[in-house]
Amino acid sequence: MRFPRDSFRLAAAAAAVALFAAGAPVRAEMAEINVAQQYGISYLPLMIMEDQKLIEKHAKAAGVDVKVGWAKFAGGNVMNDALLSNSLQFASGGVGPLLTLWSRTKGNLDVKAVGAINSMPLYLNTRNPNVKSLKDLTDKDKIALPAVKVSIQAVTLQMAAEKEFGPGQQNKLDALTVSMSHPDAQTALLSGAGEITAHFSSPPFQYQQLAKPGIRTVLSSYDVLGGPATFNVVWTTSKFRSENPKLYDAFVKALDEATAIINKDKKAAAEAYLRISKDKDTVADILAMLNDPAIVYTTTPQNVMKYVDFMNKIGSIKVKPDSWKDLFFPNIHGAAGS
Repeated sequence: MRFPRDSFRLAAAAAAVALFAAGAPVRAEMAEINVAQQYGISYLPLMIMEDQKLIEKHAKAAGVDVKVGWAKFAGGNVMNDALLSNSLQFASGGVGPLLTLWSRTKGNLDVKAVGAINSMPLYLNTRNPNVKSLKDLTDKDKIALPAVKVSIQAVTLQMAAEKEFGPGQQNKLDALTVSMSHPDAQTALLSGAGEITAHFSSPPFQYQQLAKPGIRTVLSSYDVLGGPATFNVVWTTSKFRSENPKLYDAFVKALDEATAIINKDKKAAAEAYLRISKDKDTVADILAMLNDPAIVYTTTPQNVMKYVDFMNKIGSIKVKPDSWKDLFFPNIHGAAGS
């Protein structure tokens, strides 16, 4: 039986496509990824994910074997560089570094957040008895924070400076800031010597400082923002997400599970924090922090657009998202974020 010429060509083309597809290698997901975290109880979900190997667990359930490396960073600026060089797959930190990288990579790598990690207040603490407000700070004061200009503490300080000194004065206190990790900054502040007289901190450090004589709070981030707000988020590139959908999903599930673990049993979470971090604080002190109504572990973003509006207004980010959803991947879009 003879086939029409067009039918023969169609059948031959289909056979060629099938042969190519059968021989073409399937793109494998990464066998090893690196995740970054910083210091303090705000990163407790990530600490639990590492300790209990939750990413590996959920990846295995999806048929992927992965080795997960963990790194500690002092601030978001260095972390962002590592993410852009692909030596890091997931970064974590304050909203400020996320917004900076989201703006820089829009239209190419398209960095976005996987979800929030928490909502927590940040305190600017000082040992200088003469400093009652921002107006009392002088050139003799140095404020330690994770990263000058870009950390969430630095951005919050700029917002506070604008409120205190007026429009256009957001950079008035920048010259007093020094980049330091929270543990090093706390040591410097509590030493009673040296140039560091203030620390824009985070839990547990800010509470540990306030337990020492002569340390008091100048301002809280919640006062600056007019209410509770996301402190930390975790982010990655759209390229990683699209090329490694199972690993991305495993990370999301691991973060959700770690968050649920903390909220289910905060005493156990406090014990886990002390065991993992080697912090010398007591279970009672850490538990008191975890039970503070102002401290919430949640993947739902809160008040991030206030940072967006401010950073766009002063030119720190050149592109402004229409809503918080533009900053986050779709897995969290169903949440009641802001």
